[in-house]
Amino acid sequence: MHFKPQFAEKYSRLTDFAAYRKAVATFPRKSIRVNTLKITREELLPLLEQKGWRMNEVPWCMNGYYIEHMEKRRDIGKTEEHQRGYFFVQKSVSMIPSLALAPQPRERVLDLCAAPGGKTTHLAALMKNTGTIVANDSDAYRINALNINLRRCGVTNTVITKKSVFDVNDDSFDKILLDAPCSGSGLIKGETQRTWRILKEWNPKYITSMSRVQKRMIVHASSLLQKGGTLVYSTCSLEPEENEEVVDHMLKTVGGNLTKIDLPVRAADKKYLRIWPQDNDTEGFFVAKITKEKD
Repeated sequence: MHFKPQFAEKYSRLTDFAAYRKAVATFPRKSIRVNTLKITREELLPLLEQKGWRMNEVPWCMNGYYIEHMEKRRDIGKTEEHQRGYFFVQKSVSMIPSLALAPQPRERVLDLCAAPGGKTTHLAALMKNTGTIVANDSDAYRINALNINLRRCGVTNTVITKKSVFDVNDDSFDKILLDAPCSGSGLIKGETQRTWRILKEWNPKYITSMSRVQKRMIVHASSLLQKGGTLVYSTCSLEPEENEEVVDHMLKTVGGNLTKIDLPVRAADKKYLRIWPQDNDTEGFFVAKITKEKD
């Protein structure tokens, strides 16, 4: 795997580059999340095991499983159980933001960049299909996928909106998830076309421009939150400019309090969850939880 000199130099300052390089050379593990709106894990696992699938629990998600086939197949998304909405194929680290947000039944929740719906369907399951989720995205093509996934998973408490993040103006939400558009540098893992594309396109100027947009997004997201409410910010990037700098900008600009995310995840910093690929044998990810001040 070829890294640009500037990339290698930067990441050597951020982490143990030898450990990182070894971790990203391996293919990412497949994982699924049981959709408890339709089935329990006790009911689903035997159905998949009968077809040769073997599962190991994701430590931080009681309904999350790493999955592999005894014949090395990887087409779990083509199974009948998937088509029926019994589970969602989802990266294990992508399960963390919804768990960190911890929405409760009957709350009002905003998923600002919702498509294609992995986190939205997870939020709905955690809320037991009660309360209200506003699932917003600005991309019509991605919204179509979101709509299909919500229907497949039996989600009934969600309203879809197609708006720019900055055009969402309702300020009555108890909780908000902002899984922000990003450079995707955390997705470098395995010899895949996506990995090669990210490495080829990696550019400090692009990361800086993304950071500016993300800072505007998180400040606007805060304005949509009720006092005392919770905002979770996440990206699949490992760039500090897109993560810690964005959260720090929000805290300095509009205030708020960082809240510890109490999940069994190995991470470089517990104040934020900065998850390197070598930490848990996953893709890279970043998650921060902020509580809006009550006064």
